[in-house]
Amino acid sequence: MDAVAVDESTFTELTARHRRELHVHCYRLLGSFEDADDLVQETFLRAWRARAEVRDDALRAWLYKIATNACLDVIRSRKRRAPYLQPYPDTLLDELSPDEVLVGRETIELAFLAAIQLLPPRQRAVLIMRDVLEWPAADTARLLDLTVVAANSALQRARATLRSTQWTPAKPSGDEQALLAGMIEAHEHADVDHFVRLVRDDIRVSMPPSPQTFLGVRALRPLFDIAFGPSGMGEWRLLPTSVNRTPAAASYLRRPGEVGFRPFKLDVFRMDGGLVTEIHTFDARMFDDLGLPKELACR
Repeated sequence: MDAVAVDESTFTELTARHRRELHVHCYRLLGSFEDADDLVQETFLRAWRARAEVRDDALRAWLYKIATNACLDVIRSRKRRAPYLQPYPDTLLDELSPDEVLVGRETIELAFLAAIQLLPPRQRAVLIMRDVLEWPAADTARLLDLTVVAANSALQRARATLRSTQWTPAKPSGDEQALLAGMIEAHEHADVDHFVRLVRDDIRVSMPPSPQTFLGVRALRPLFDIAFGPSGMGEWRLLPTSVNRTPAAASYLRRPGEVGFRPFKLDVFRMDGGLVTEIHTFDARMFDDLGLPKELACR
């Protein structure tokens, strides 16, 4: 491939087949679905400008190098600002072709992403390339312009930091869909007792981008009063969905005096041992990406 032989149409065709996997890669590095959109566009722009540098048989690795460096630039520019973790629709993860990297839950779940955001930029990149994408040490070093020794050293430090966060992959049971259905039923019927039976006593609830976290069932009582109390917000309808390879529920709210149910929030559940252990609640901005209805009619 060279600048003379490849026109814009051909270049777009060659690179577009890698769009989704590059988007997932940028998402892991940044923890942001929206930032990943921007960084994929930046990757293709940089690639077009430097298209004379690549061979056909090295296109994928070259694009990963550009995408990784573009993401590292963004991460470094953030300095100490905490990233806003966003969910990733499973419907888009399913767009990856069979010959691309399969996306397992343990490498895309929100708990893992939150843990790797604690790593310095280069260590984060090395960990993703080696332990998630399973690239060889030499290829990873080449991508990051490191020696193999330096890349391996960064990997060991990254693994040690990840262990110190006490993150472990969830051990879901086979009845996740039944548990999700129970959570939806409890929410729609404002049944607090049913909800409490389905969650672990030390449940952790977050509402990104707010830094506030609720720990334990007792801490959730004020939220129950707001959502389900006599002067509550209204009537709820929920639809099951999935993001980051984990169960989720899209909540629609019909306020008093309104006709239809409007998008309100997205709850993402972490389940372990037959109970819900974490809930991450997001606003409704990703409903379109999830292919969810814009409104639900009354039953």
